[in-house]
Amino acid sequence: MRYKRSVYRSLALITQFGINMLVPIFLCVMAGVYLGKKFEINWITIPLFAMGALAGFRNIFIMAKKIYSDETPSRHASVSGKQNSHDKISSRHSDMSGLHQWDREKDTVHVKKN
Repeated sequence: MRYKRSVYRSLALITQFGINMLVPIFLCVMAGVYLGKKFEINWITIPLFAMGALAGFRNIFIMAKKIYSDETPSRHASVSGKQNSHDKISSRHSDMSGLHQWDREKDTVHVKKN
């Protein structure tokens, strides 16, 4: 069962990478074709294609960076891939401490000194 879940997760990740790469390229090429026909400058499709490819690479880079930053050392250490109760509690605590920090910053009254 666990094997199937990891295969589906990997398949979803690959699909997400493909969509994140193809959508900006497709939109930029369509905009280039439209602008080329409207203003009679057909060469505009080439720079827009390059811009779409760069946008797609940027999307993939951001997504990959997010995926690798989400992985914690405790996940690498556990063989089963499950977090134990101590890891769950510490992750909740770190989430809550960030929330409390935000609340403190929000509630802080700024007073001007003369």
